[in-house]
Amino acid sequence: MAEKNISTSISMAPLFLLFFYFSALSLAVNITYDSRSLIFDGQRKLIISSSIHYPRSVPGMWPELVKTAKEGGADAIETYVFWNGHELSPGNYYFDKRYNLVKFVKIVQRAGMYLILRIGPFVAAEWNFGGVPVWLHYVPGTVFRTDSEPFKNHMQNFTTFIVNMMKREKLFASQGGPIILAQVENEYGDIERVYGDGGKPYAMWAARMALSQDIGVPWIMCQQYDAPDPVINTCNSFYCDQFKPNSVNKPKMWTENWPGWFKTFGARSPHRPPEDVAYAVARFFQKGGSVQNYYMYHGGTNFGRTSGGPFITTSYDYDAPIDEYGLARLPKWGHLKELHKAIKLCEHALLHNEPTLLPLGPLQEADVYADPSGECAAFLANMDEEHDKIVVFRNASYYLPAWSVSILPDCKNEVFNTAKVGSQTSVVEMIPEDLQPMVTSADKGSNNLHWDIFVEKTGIWGAADFVKNGFVDHINTTKDTTDYLWYTTSLHVDENEEFLRNGKQPILLVASKGHALLAFVNQELQASASGNGANSTFKLESPVSLKAGNNEIALLSMTVGLQNAGPFYEWVGAGLTNVMIEGFNNGTIDLSSNSWIYKIGLEGEHLNIYNPNGLNNVKWVSTSDPPKNQPLTWYKAIVDTPPGDDPIGLDMLSMGKGQAWLNGEPIGRYWPRASSVYDECPSECNYRGKFFPDKCDTGCGEPTQRWYHVPRSWFRPSGNILVILEEKGGNPTEIKFSRRRVTGVCAVISEDFPTVDPESWHKGTNGSKGKPTVHLKCPSNTVISSVKFASFGSPSGKCGSYSKGDCHDPNSTSVIEKICLNKNGCEVALSEENFNKDLCSSLTKKLAVEAVCS
Repeated sequence: MAEKNISTSISMAPLFLLFFYFSALSLAVNITYDSRSLIFDGQRKLIISSSIHYPRSVPGMWPELVKTAKEGGADAIETYVFWNGHELSPGNYYFDKRYNLVKFVKIVQRAGMYLILRIGPFVAAEWNFGGVPVWLHYVPGTVFRTDSEPFKNHMQNFTTFIVNMMKREKLFASQGGPIILAQVENEYGDIERVYGDGGKPYAMWAARMALSQDIGVPWIMCQQYDAPDPVINTCNSFYCDQFKPNSVNKPKMWTENWPGWFKTFGARSPHRPPEDVAYAVARFFQKGGSVQNYYMYHGGTNFGRTSGGPFITTSYDYDAPIDEYGLARLPKWGHLKELHKAIKLCEHALLHNEPTLLPLGPLQEADVYADPSGECAAFLANMDEEHDKIVVFRNASYYLPAWSVSILPDCKNEVFNTAKVGSQTSVVEMIPEDLQPMVTSADKGSNNLHWDIFVEKTGIWGAADFVKNGFVDHINTTKDTTDYLWYTTSLHVDENEEFLRNGKQPILLVASKGHALLAFVNQELQASASGNGANSTFKLESPVSLKAGNNEIALLSMTVGLQNAGPFYEWVGAGLTNVMIEGFNNGTIDLSSNSWIYKIGLEGEHLNIYNPNGLNNVKWVSTSDPPKNQPLTWYKAIVDTPPGDDPIGLDMLSMGKGQAWLNGEPIGRYWPRASSVYDECPSECNYRGKFFPDKCDTGCGEPTQRWYHVPRSWFRPSGNILVILEEKGGNPTEIKFSRRRVTGVCAVISEDFPTVDPESWHKGTNGSKGKPTVHLKCPSNTVISSVKFASFGSPSGKCGSYSKGDCHDPNSTSVIEKICLNKNGCEVALSEENFNKDLCSSLTKKLAVEAVCS
């Protein structure tokens, strides 16, 4: 009996601790604010937040994404709420799989982090139709985002639905949950005037409606310059250090700091240097900021048909600190992590003292936060875009690179400079894997992949949806239930037409409002055309083959994501506006007012053949040699799961344009459309000076997107069904899975790198003075297997292309190998024990290393 009691008490102890832990987490918090910061139960807090959009990843990724954000120094996760993903038709709600909002919020809560819930419910976000359901556009009398009663009614109903869902689960901080802020509307201030008399009343109504929800935490409105009290207006930009709230009683908040930019099919790939992101963040807190959110911290993927634009890529990687596949992007993630440590050391001084501005030069300044007790934190900024400077602050000299900020948590020791990147760089590769067939006992030993083929009919399949003289708008007709709309008519060609004898083909001329088009004559593809990210309208001009007698002209209009922002964006249309054929004996024939037969969507799409439950709705043709360069073809293969646990991308370089699914899950639109070879991409990106989206582009003349993320959780142990809908024509035999893997690491540290470690720094001391140190770490389950390059001295170049300078310690490689080989990670100090410090004594030396992980 005694033994039983003892064992019971022991087993109950962990349960008691668990109960105590969760009880502590569930304590209600009173969140208020003043001009300086948010205040949690009387305690001021400085918040660093990270945007992670739940539908742009999958539930299996959420815990690790949140964990990586927290390890990167974030206090909070921010997400929009995606109205059109949740309310599929009026009152018909969906919250499963990628749209399980409550599950996502609770994962954030379990990680011990806060959450900022941007309900909107208009979100923009490069998301289809700005997140507003397409069906709402067709509710009589509705105009989006203005003083329109139908719009306001549906917006209030959805907002209330979300708020009540959060309340039921006790997820607001006022109930003991993680949600500390909520947002209504989104970036309306810049277009409010465009809506005339309906603009300001709508914005004020939105604020009143939100406040009436009684959620117990503050509401925010970003880019809303007239946000009424107590709603807080916030800033969205690449830089928000000069932003001021519209009331002296509101704190300075930055809801969208863009660490990168989105991509559009056929354009270059934008990148924002980590030095500049860090500079912008440091300047924001230097100038009194207290809440800062990265948009995006993990961009993720626009699965299925969720991308907006038009022409926004399926990838929403955003050059974010966590890449699309969930890997920390180094050095950006690591550099910002060190920045966050440094800022947090200044938190108390920043939030409890008023700054003193000290000029240190024409473009140099210090902001000092100090009190009589001796507490002191300082930010030293060099705003000069070209010249490094040495400044004197409190009788000490500090070296400030151009366009940089140094952080001194004790007004003496520099623990971080935004331009000095000490974090390692990861070498990330997409390692190809041929599609492997599922091996059964019947075909054991065979590596041949079998494809099943279904070819779409051009023009009218099944019964026509309707017939009309002239053109209809594409979007108004499909209501975005599909990307595809067929316009079909017939043309009689007299046998006496000259072009039938001289071989000179007539010219088809098509004008369209967007977004893309395939032109068929007598079931043969003649030409294709599309708009681009700058202009969705386009014209097609192409020779066509006509025969004597009746000819069928079938034009497939295609959308590539609907407009997602801008005033009255819901009225932007798509589809044909003019069709003519020139080259006839009597001149040009205008077909625009012809009788056109309309068919919405494709047959395979209508029959749901991309879904495992609909696969048998058509007769597939099996082959080991699938047709190539054939338009409007469905390809299906049963494939094995790629080995290992690396993230997976589907390599679609050999294909034209279309959509892809795995086991019925929508991978998204693919289109390996290349940017122009005439576009300019800088060989080196200069972080100095204000950033703009085209400043540091890469990928000129290359496909904007080649690989398409396929989450590991979508794979079965075997028997995976891969379905491809190819629109234009491609070669499916070249499709591959690719494993995204870190194959190497690089690092560069100079002798003047800050040696005060924020991790071990304590106020009132000089910090932990040491030697600048290179930190190398490979992914788990791998080690540093070789050293490709090492040089202490004056190396130049960048990761992957380092070269030795005139100053070089010949023992560099052997030192690195001795310390690092066959280890998962290592640290190498720039010390006399490791390197010849007397080498080139007048030079500030640095160590550059590149190592292989395997």
